[in-house]
Amino acid sequence: MARKKRSEDVTSESVLRAFRKARTPLAYAELSQLLGVGKRQREELDEALSRLVREGRLIRMRDAYGMAENMQIITGELEIQRSGVGFVLPDDSRRKDVFVGSRNQGDARHGDKVAVALLPKRRGRNPEGRVVRVLERKTEIYAVRILDARSRGQWLAQATDPKLGFHLLLTSSDPDLQPRKNDIVLARIGERLEEHLWSGTIKSVLGSEINLDVQEQLVKFNHHVPTEFPQAALEQAEILPERPDQEDFKNRKDLRDLPLVTIDGETAKDFDDAVCVRNITQGFTLWVAIADVAHYVAPFSALDEEARERGNSYYFPKSVEPMFPERLSNGLCSLNPDEPRLAMVAEMGFSPEGKILRSDFYAAVIQSHARLTYEQVHQALEEGDHSVRQGLGSLLPMLEQAATLALALKQRRHGRGSLDFDLPDPQVLLDVQGEAADIQSRPRHFSHQIIEEFMIAANEAVAEFLAKRGRPMLYRIHDQPDADKLRALFKVLQQTELGISLPKKGEPADPKTLQAILAAAQDSDLEFLVNRLLLRSQMQAKYSPDNIGHFGLASTCYAHFTSPIRRYADLELHRALKAALTGLGPKIARKQLKTLGDHLSIRERRAMGAEREILKRVTVMFLLDRVGEEFSGVISSLTDFGFFVELSDMLADGMVRLSSLTDDYYAFFPERHELVGRRTGRTFRMGQRVSVILEDVSLSRLEINLTLTQEEAASKRSAKRSSRKAGKKTDSSQRG
Repeated sequence: MARKKRSEDVTSESVLRAFRKARTPLAYAELSQLLGVGKRQREELDEALSRLVREGRLIRMRDAYGMAENMQIITGELEIQRSGVGFVLPDDSRRKDVFVGSRNQGDARHGDKVAVALLPKRRGRNPEGRVVRVLERKTEIYAVRILDARSRGQWLAQATDPKLGFHLLLTSSDPDLQPRKNDIVLARIGERLEEHLWSGTIKSVLGSEINLDVQEQLVKFNHHVPTEFPQAALEQAEILPERPDQEDFKNRKDLRDLPLVTIDGETAKDFDDAVCVRNITQGFTLWVAIADVAHYVAPFSALDEEARERGNSYYFPKSVEPMFPERLSNGLCSLNPDEPRLAMVAEMGFSPEGKILRSDFYAAVIQSHARLTYEQVHQALEEGDHSVRQGLGSLLPMLEQAATLALALKQRRHGRGSLDFDLPDPQVLLDVQGEAADIQSRPRHFSHQIIEEFMIAANEAVAEFLAKRGRPMLYRIHDQPDADKLRALFKVLQQTELGISLPKKGEPADPKTLQAILAAAQDSDLEFLVNRLLLRSQMQAKYSPDNIGHFGLASTCYAHFTSPIRRYADLELHRALKAALTGLGPKIARKQLKTLGDHLSIRERRAMGAEREILKRVTVMFLLDRVGEEFSGVISSLTDFGFFVELSDMLADGMVRLSSLTDDYYAFFPERHELVGRRTGRTFRMGQRVSVILEDVSLSRLEINLTLTQEEAASKRSAKRSSRKAGKKTDSSQRG
């Protein structure tokens, strides 16, 4: 009987216990005997072994299995850089990334889950390893660019992701799929033919690489951005009403007469927040009404499962991949003007100085009184445009009160040390044909700040409400800056006029200290360097059930509440708030929240990566016919092979290579962020303004190559002559 009981319990954990007890690699027969597995349980054992191998906890050897943790083997995702070297990001987040040279990568490709064996200690910050097994391919289908047509229906292609340094020799099983040079196609990779050449089969043709629609499809594919909803989710969305039912209004506060308004960008189509402010004797009352998506989307439903998988909406110059189907995101859950909508409301009372005095949260039915834009509010409040002010009618006094409260909130937030980095936010402007016409810095008005301050206030109020009641939830956390990067920056600044703003030895670099450094650098030659290096020292914000505060906002308790249409974390917080208000609904276990928070943080990074890449691609496309033109810019970073220049007009980074500088040999001083000429002393430093010529642009490599203008070169020659003259005077004075 005991034998039977053991054989019925073949799980991953029982298998791992057997390996730990044996303390040696085990062949299949040995493992079966240890577990007492009979013929009927072999399928369970096979499934457990396959699962553990996929997870990287067991390694399949020639005729046995071994535990990865006992073999100096680490599992994780391989991330290959454009130079060809790679790093394995371990599944165990406590471990350091493992460096993997190009010769030690085997057949692994960028994004694959791999097992890597650690090599003897190397010099540097990271351990070094060799890929011993590919555990899971990230994908078998790649977006590739056709380089040339070969004979007998074959095409030579190159992966569009610059991190994938291989070529493919493609064939097509469909005679209708006949791509042309520079077309982007999706291809299934086959067997390896040579070191950097694989076979492949064309699956579909996206179109010409210089088409913006094709570039968007390409980026979505490379970043695994979902573009279609499952049928079950679409069917669930279709059966929802077009407008809220009267039955839905029960047990909700009726705020339809309250003059709530939405303030968004010109092109926005989903409105998930509306605001209203009233001046009272003690200060202000602020209402922040957020679309009640949780009313329509039940946990574990088809809509919910897909929204959780997506994590957030994805935004591109010409399109959006929303978290919910448009029937919800642009319709039923969007706070469209003059339409009754269900909302969760944060009602807050503030002192004239912006201190929160009270907060109340409840379900409501609202009706937006106007759909306003940032530009419209800016023209009315900051520019005093008479016609715009007149057009706002009775809403104008409310907006003026909103501006007064927002200013008080901003000053109070600034007073506690909240960090505001002055960085350009590029936007792609499209022409009537839908192609990129220009790339400009997005206008930044106080009207944007009004909404941001109100959203921050609501997010903090809800987080504090739930925290005080002990409700498990996903916090939005932002950890302390990278200590090494801060120390390196302070070392640079110690020798400048900003040295007096630095913290004394032993003093913490808290938000107020960093804020003071930013303020001291403003309008100085060091402003760019300080802004960028402080920003690079910041950790990435993420979602977690463990509250460590939000360093950047100098907030002790923060969560995302205000965008449940486009962020799943906000939807989850709405459910926690409803459960706290009604006493209904189970509390989610911390372990489940931790898993969800990690997943949503990864999805957020995916969205950011996709948005950065499409902006880079659009920028390169926009510059294709501007080769030879002159641009001004600022040096944004330096390396031992050149420096990057951020073009002022284009908000794009291009590279000036040291090989193009013929006046001297340059030495790189990373700790000072400088390149210095060995003979002339000519210096290039971060934040320095330069004039450059656009030398070359490559869409396939996503590269923008620059050279210095003749004026810059002339100034270098002048510096060289001055240096030589100074040297001669010094020599003669010494002789004398």
